[in-house]
Amino acid sequence: MTDRPDSAVDAVVFDLGNVLVHWDPVLPFAGRLPDDAVRQFFADVDFPALNHRQDAGRPWSEARAEVAARHPEHAATLDLYVERFADSLPGPVPGSAAVVDDLRAAGVRVLGLTNWSAETFHHAVPAAPVIGRLEAVVVSGQEGVAKPDPRIFRLIAQRHRLDPARTLFTDDSPANVAAAAAEGFQAVLFTGAAELRTDLVARGALPATA
Repeated sequence: MTDRPDSAVDAVVFDLGNVLVHWDPVLPFAGRLPDDAVRQFFADVDFPALNHRQDAGRPWSEARAEVAARHPEHAATLDLYVERFADSLPGPVPGSAAVVDDLRAAGVRVLGLTNWSAETFHHAVPAAPVIGRLEAVVVSGQEGVAKPDPRIFRLIAQRHRLDPARTLFTDDSPANVAAAAAEGFQAVLFTGAAELRTDLVARGALPATA
């Protein structure tokens, strides 16, 4: 038993993209396609919506079939994105790995909850090794449901026996933060590792000297 308050943070759940690892979907095309062609591709296929469907579990083969049917001129561009996906992950977000490691040293559980295609998730740990030090990662593409759907927040809480009231969730998406808060998590918008550390210290999850 402890005398920690009911609001104490026992676990921290991190989003991955642009929280632990940089992600920029333009980078796979750098030096391979003209900028205008890349912008046209993103606009014509409505890349954010397409990518969200991949995050929610759709195979890339189905995405390609859709693009080939509606915008055949962009099918090869989509192929290039998938083939060069590793290039979209240029490395870790500065400072975030140290926050994860300090939390682990402080005895706080640290997990991941990411919107990510099941078929490309294997690129995550090579790009940001700290992801491999997380206790577990719930990957939307493997589960068939993506943030901000409340079901994925319930899933991680149930599967990993998290008490949302004592779990801090951080993400760079305001919509995802709002969804987590609606499920009872302590939810914080990620704006940088230093700011997150300050918040964690204020909540007692990290010592002020960490």
